[in-house]
Amino acid sequence: LVEDEQEWNWEALAKFANIRWDLNVRDRDLKKAGRDRVDEMLIQRSRAAIQKINLSEGAPMLDMDYGLAMALKWVKAKFGIEIELEKVKSLESNEAIVDLVVDEAIKKYDEKEAEYPVMAGLYQFVQPGSTRVDRDGLINWASRRFAGEVTVEDLKNKQRDEIRDYLIGRSHDNQQVAKRAVGEVQSRVADLNEAGSLPLRNGNGSAESLKDWFKQTLDYDLVMSDIDDLEPEELQQSLEAIVEDHFHPEMRRMERIVLLEIVDSAWKDHLLAMDYLRSAVGQRGMAQLDPKVEYKREGMRLFEGLWRSIGERVTDLIFRMEQLSEDFVSNTLVETSARHDEFSASANESGPTEFAREQEAAASREQGQAKIETIRNRETRVGRNEPCPCGSGKKYKACCMRKRA
Repeated sequence: LVEDEQEWNWEALAKFANIRWDLNVRDRDLKKAGRDRVDEMLIQRSRAAIQKINLSEGAPMLDMDYGLAMALKWVKAKFGIEIELEKVKSLESNEAIVDLVVDEAIKKYDEKEAEYPVMAGLYQFVQPGSTRVDRDGLINWASRRFAGEVTVEDLKNKQRDEIRDYLIGRSHDNQQVAKRAVGEVQSRVADLNEAGSLPLRNGNGSAESLKDWFKQTLDYDLVMSDIDDLEPEELQQSLEAIVEDHFHPEMRRMERIVLLEIVDSAWKDHLLAMDYLRSAVGQRGMAQLDPKVEYKREGMRLFEGLWRSIGERVTDLIFRMEQLSEDFVSNTLVETSARHDEFSASANESGPTEFAREQEAAASREQGQAKIETIRNRETRVGRNEPCPCGSGKKYKACCMRKRA
């Protein structure tokens, strides 16, 4: 601090006070107050200026329920779920609130799971740019997809929204059948585990019993070499995935495609970030830090952030599947030969359905026609030092060869 008051930069002090507290003081006002009273003057004026600030817009943040209200707004934006504030306030702990949100999110996901195949079917059988529905194609697809006859009478005189609601009802019925099948799988794995028959290679016939159940119920041939070494939890997850793919093929396909696209994009961004980190981490040595240790630590932090962002982006898209393009959704449509209208633990054995045989025949035809031809350069080769074929009189390397390069 300069002792001589004459050497003070009063203009700079006034400018600082005006910018910091939005005052309107002049350097001569500060000089008039003098060295002994300038601090008191600035404090009084800054307090007065602060008191004039309108904080009414921040009043909601002082509400005791502000945190809960913002959390519920996030839940609505993330999952499209409306949860009343009073319902949440009545819960006793944060864990109970989390459980409530998770339960509601699962219910919402089940709704999306039932709606998605219908949305894909309508996109497939509605003419682009119009509301006209290919009813015959839609009826044939729905009859196969939901394993129960859908007749012309069921869709007669129905508009698109009414057709959608009817098919969603059939999809919900299909969903309940899927849940019973998953429950049966869980029960069978638990029984096998309790009997000491897992892994299946130790099962003494248990593997064949499980294979027969999948064949009879889902018309699916289990590849035992893929699952006979799995521990109980891994086996249950693998078998549940087979059941889910059977009953919800469109949803599972869409989820896989979305996940792979996001992982691919996020991984490229992560590699780029790691390159930037590698070039910048050397400067940590100036702060007496080991660059190698810092690179590993920061790299792990970026990697953990990568997986968090993947989870957030995937769930964002799944719960906003209406925003996906019609072409993408219709391309996830799966023509299925599922027959589970009368699901039970003791389903009767039967061979592949006619549609399944048609699909196998079509696949074999495609494989037969997919002959790969070798790429050959059939043009006459011109040497580097030979005259250019364009007739310019120059050598090939100094003329058209250079242009092609």
